[in-house]
Amino acid sequence: MSSKKFHPSALHEKPGIPAPETISGYAVQHIQKFRKLQPSANELVAGILNGNITALSRAITLVESTSSAHLAKANEVITSCLPHANKSVRIGITGVPGVGKSTFIEAFGKYLTGLGKKVAVLAVDPSSTISHGSILGDKTRMEELVKDENAFIRPSASGDTLGGVARKTRETITLCEAAGFDTIIIETVGVGQSETAVHSMVDFFLLLKISGAGDELQGIKRGIMEMADAIVINKADGDNVKRAHLAKVEFNRALHLFPAKKSGWTPTTAACSAITQEGISEVWTTIEKFLTLTKGNNYFFEKRKEQNQYWMLETINEQLKSNFFSNPGIQQSMAVTKKAVQNDEISPFAAAQKLLETYFKKE
Repeated sequence: MSSKKFHPSALHEKPGIPAPETISGYAVQHIQKFRKLQPSANELVAGILNGNITALSRAITLVESTSSAHLAKANEVITSCLPHANKSVRIGITGVPGVGKSTFIEAFGKYLTGLGKKVAVLAVDPSSTISHGSILGDKTRMEELVKDENAFIRPSASGDTLGGVARKTRETITLCEAAGFDTIIIETVGVGQSETAVHSMVDFFLLLKISGAGDELQGIKRGIMEMADAIVINKADGDNVKRAHLAKVEFNRALHLFPAKKSGWTPTTAACSAITQEGISEVWTTIEKFLTLTKGNNYFFEKRKEQNQYWMLETINEQLKSNFFSNPGIQQSMAVTKKAVQNDEISPFAAAQKLLETYFKKE
């Protein structure tokens, strides 16, 4: 018989520590009961219209849910909020990673709340293609703005959405507008994917750049520049001021090579520093000039009508895709078809056509 002593694993479970007497049992029960309660659609709408941030946050979570059980309730909330929406200016902000989008938005947002405006920031964080997780750290990076009572920051995961815009960002805008926010800022994950999505839900599209990141004309995608209503060179402070203003001149020359915009607006360039606040007020002045022009020639309102149509069609595409991949018959055929494609027994195009025919026959 071995004389070796048995040592229990350090990973074994130990008895729980009893709650101290300072914790009220009634309070614990009340909190647990409250967490289990799910407010009705009417209660959420009432809270949103009263500017209740908790109700707004819960409604956004409901809208972002991929559960089919939440779809009807989410649609009811959005429909009830629609008559109270469309009273804000929507600003899209994009730029390469590291350009200082979050720092700029915090400085810009603080400036706007200082003018008495209510600002909602819808920050989209990139999702990992491996773990599918997101850090959602925008509130941490905007530590001053997040404490402002006239500001609301909502980070969302981009998921597999093209363009770095969260799946339900368009509906979230409606909820924020109904809650009384008159300025909606949408921050994308950065240039690299199609930015058409964010451009199709905002009134003003702002492109942030930095100097010294390479050739000023080749280091940017032409499509992004054509969509931009203004280009702002950020980080124009310290030793970088001269380079930033040189970059501003180069971008201004490049903008003149593009066709005129339907809006009648001529895109502008500017330099600013989110750290020193230099140039922040000028950005808002530019946006105000844009709004005056586009509302005066009716482009502003026509563009919003076109955007509504665009998102109707996008929603149909998304729903069709979701229904296709969740169809039991397709799920059964998918594995076999994938294997056949991998083994070159059938072309990818013929395989796709076969699956689509199977789907529509079952429908």
